Amino acid sequence: MSAREVMAVARRITVLTGAGVSVESGVLRFRFDAAAFLASAAVRWAAWESWLDDPMWTAEPNAAHHALASLERAGRVRSLLTQNVDGLHQRAGSTVVELHGSMARVSCVSCGAASAMRDALARMRADGVPPDCAACGGVLRPATVAFGEPLHPDVVRAARTAAVDCDVMLAVGTSLTVEPAARLVPLAARAGAAVVVCALDPTPYDSLAAAVVREPASSALPELAAVPVEATGPIRTWGDPSTW
Repeated sequence: MSAREVMAVARRITVLTGAGVSVESGVLRFRFDAAAFLASAAVRWAAWESWLDDPMWTAEPNAAHHALASLERAGRVRSLLTQNVDGLHQRAGSTVVELHGSMARVSCVSCGAASAMRDALARMRADGVPPDCAACGGVLRPATVAFGEPLHPDVVRAARTAAVDCDVMLAVGTSLTVEPAARLVPLAARAGAAVVVCALDPTPYDSLAAAVVREPASSALPELAAVPVEATGPIRTWGDPSTW
C-alpha cells in the first residue's frame, strides 16, 4: 500500500512529529542536559548565551507545518503530538500536544514560577548575566523535558489516548528512538491504525508501517495532505466506546 492510498482513507489522523520537521526551517536539533545545567554555573552561562541567538526565534513554519495545519482545518487530524519545542506547529495554525514542553516558557527550579522565555532573554541582553527567578532568585530553566526526565503524566495520558483513537498514525521527521514517544507508534498499530512513516532514515518501526516515505517532510506532506478522502461510513477505533 502506498502512502497516498493510506491517506485516501484517513479521516481520524494522529500525527507524531520530531526534529526533522523543524530542521527544514533552520531550527537546530534541541539538546538540553538538565543535570549539567543545574550543577554548573559555567554550563548555565554558555546555555543562555547560545539561546540569545538561537535560530528558532526567527524560524518560520515550512510547508510541512502548513500541510498539517490544513489537515486539521479539514477536520481530519485527531491530535498532533510533537517532540519539538519551537512552537512552529502552533504558528502554522495547529493545535498541539507538546510532549517535550516548550522553549517559549521558563520555570524556576526552586519555586516553580513560570514566565516567558522572551522576557528572560531580554533580561539576559540587558544585564549581561543569566537571568534568575524574579520571584525567589532561583535558577531559571527552559520549560522543556530534558534527557532522562519523565513526561508529565497528563501529557502521556493524552498521547496514548490519541494513539488508540485514530485510523491513521502519521509519524513525521522523527527517528522513533526517543522513548516514550516512540512507543506510541506500535501502540497505534496494535489498536488497528495504519501507520505511515515519513523519515529520511530508517526507523525501528518501519516494519510496522503500512507505508514508508523517504522524502523531506516539506515536500511529502503537502502532497499527502492534498489526497482527497474516499472512505465513507463510521470510523472504528479502540478509543471509540462503541467498540468496547
